[in-house]
Amino acid sequence: MQKEPFLSWRAPEFEVSSRDRKWYFYVTATLLFIIAYAIFTNSLIMAITFILIGMVGYIYIHKEPRILNFALTEEGVVAGREIYEFGNLKSFWIFYEEDDLQVISFHTNSYLLPYFHVPIHNQDPAAIREILLDHLAEEKHQPGIMEVLDRILHL
Repeated sequence: MQKEPFLSWRAPEFEVSSRDRKWYFYVTATLLFIIAYAIFTNSLIMAITFILIGMVGYIYIHKEPRILNFALTEEGVVAGREIYEFGNLKSFWIFYEEDDLQVISFHTNSYLLPYFHVPIHNQDPAAIREILLDHLAEEKHQPGIMEVLDRILHL
C-alpha cells in the first residue's frame, strides 16, 4: 500500500527564460560567424556540426516545458516518473532567490549525474527544508558551470 507523500506539487520541468531581440541577434551572429569560419577554413564537418547545433538549439528554446508532478515521500524524491531514493542521495541544498533561481539541488551517489535539481515553483522552501532534514544532510552546493552558463546566457 502506497503511503501519502509528505508534500507534493506540480511545476514546469524547467523555467522559461525571457529573451529579447538582442539575444537572438547575438546568438545568430555568433553561429553564422562560426559557420563562415568553418567554410573559410574548409572544415565542412565543423560547419555541419554548428548548423545542427543551431537547429537543435532553436527547437529547444522554443519547446514548452512539460508540467511534472513532484513529491517528497517516505522513500525519496519523486520527479515525474522518476524516484530518487534517499539511500542514493548524499545531501540537499535549496537555492531560493526571489524572481530567479528556485530549486532544490540534490547530491547523488552517481558519478555520471552527481547533482539534479527539482523546481520549487510555488512551494514554501522552509517546509521543504524541514521535511528533507529528517532524511538528508543539508550541505551547501555550488552551482556548476552549466547552471552558471544557463543563467548568464538565458538558455
